[in-house]
Amino acid sequence: MIMCVAGGAPSTSRYSLGPHAFGAPPLEPALYIVSTPIGNLGDITVRALETLAGAAVIACEDTRVTSTLTQRFGLKTPLLAYHEHNADRQRPKILKKLESGEPVALVSDAGTPLVSDPGYRLVRDVLEAGHRVVPIPGASAPMAALVGSGLPSDTVLFAGFLPQKGGPKASRLKELAPVVSTLVFFESPHRVGATLKFMAQTLGHDRAAVVARELTKRFETFERGTLVELADRFSAAAVKGEVVILVGPPVAKAAVDGRDADLLLREALADMPVSSAAKAVAKATGLDRGDLYRRALELKAEGG
Repeated sequence: MIMCVAGGAPSTSRYSLGPHAFGAPPLEPALYIVSTPIGNLGDITVRALETLAGAAVIACEDTRVTSTLTQRFGLKTPLLAYHEHNADRQRPKILKKLESGEPVALVSDAGTPLVSDPGYRLVRDVLEAGHRVVPIPGASAPMAALVGSGLPSDTVLFAGFLPQKGGPKASRLKELAPVVSTLVFFESPHRVGATLKFMAQTLGHDRAAVVARELTKRFETFERGTLVELADRFSAAAVKGEVVILVGPPVAKAAVDGRDADLLLREALADMPVSSAAKAVAKATGLDRGDLYRRALELKAEGG
């Protein structure tokens, strides 16, 4: 995500909604974390507009993106570049504004700031300097994707972007595989197919998943299926736009006692060798494959 920052302004600052102009109330000195739309500019909140209108400067990584928002709503606040590459130079300027009693607003080009972006460093320094931090909630791609996905939302783990390289990506997915929650990821459009393939191999072919694309925009889509189905669907697809991948929690396996395991092993041994039978029953029950292999050998010696 891309960050922008805004600083104090007079109470006469204004914003527009269609043909109507409104005055923004004065802001108390603080760092305001302001959420902006993720695609549809109509998702801006009145409180966000009041906060941005009440600021004296907006610092952004890409001033062209932020100017689209400011022009749409008649915001006259000047823009100042603030991004990961110049943050060490610009952060002291922002802190100085807070020290002089000017309110400052932190925004991102799209969505809620600090979600998979380095804005937390500014928040950390602002807090350490003894200034207030005030969240101004609004649009969020992970939350929009979650509530539209149809996957369980009682327990959720937001995992951000996975590592790009195969080894670190596989390692990270193995860490997340046993987590009993819906997993939420950001992904670059040109890596969606490869990432879904990794997920199917590591998290399980049959885990329910959703690929949410272009949220709140004209071509918003939710592609649903198992991980292996989605991996096949996106293997050669040319994907455009912002993407959120959601993976449902692992399906709990029913408890199996020794007698049930013996029954399953006997059924499997009727059609396959010992090692294959142990592997099949282990996959179906979650029981230890080595223990099942030894028990299968015993059953085989007993005559099945």
